[in-house]
Amino acid sequence: MTETLVRISKLLAARGVCSRREADHYLEQGLVRVDGRPAVLGERAAPDARITLAPGARARQERRITILMNKPLGYVSGQPEKGYQSAHVLLTPEAYAGPAPPPRVPQGLAIAGRLDIDSQGLLVLTEDGRVARLLIGGNAIEKEYHVRVDAPIDDAALEVLRGPLALDGKPLRPAGIERLGADALAMTLTEGRKRQIRRMLKLVGHEVRGLKRVRIGRIRLGGLKPGQWRVLATGERF
Repeated sequence: MTETLVRISKLLAARGVCSRREADHYLEQGLVRVDGRPAVLGERAAPDARITLAPGARARQERRITILMNKPLGYVSGQPEKGYQSAHVLLTPEAYAGPAPPPRVPQGLAIAGRLDIDSQGLLVLTEDGRVARLLIGGNAIEKEYHVRVDAPIDDAALEVLRGPLALDGKPLRPAGIERLGADALAMTLTEGRKRQIRRMLKLVGHEVRGLKRVRIGRIRLGGLKPGQWRVLATGERF
């Protein structure tokens, strides 16, 4: 049987080396090798082919910036909406909370896991396709939220929230649920359905009064105050 060949850019993205767009760019510049020989844009290879990036491409990747922000209420994660500003406007030198001096803020930063306008906490903005793919590519990366509800929540409701549950007829992955107080929970999800936490709480008769994302994978919000930001440090991994 003839082996099915796959686009090299797709293979690089699937292996977590870079995004498909970045791979195409590297291929155009002759910075990709397949089994030791230069590859070209649009070329296909066997799924088990040895694919490497030239040192110049690897160095360029290491310079790509990922920003961590404590998004306040009232800002949208993506494109500005009527009457509301994007969280991108908060990326000012005055709001920088890392070691001086503030770094450059690249254009076209992608949101890697959005937060609703009425939610706050850890927001990731990146120009690194590897980070974007890891956080929004369907991987089971844990995201932890602290949630305050409208009234004390009983143990029976907690058991319902721990699952199994479904939204829109589709089962949810099990959620980690811990009590922080009579009306407060720590909820850990490994997926991100639209307004998932609010809809889950509504299933057990509660309205969300406050929602803050405090962790994504191994990265915590830490001491960032609302509106502050810093750069993901060398050696930090989600």
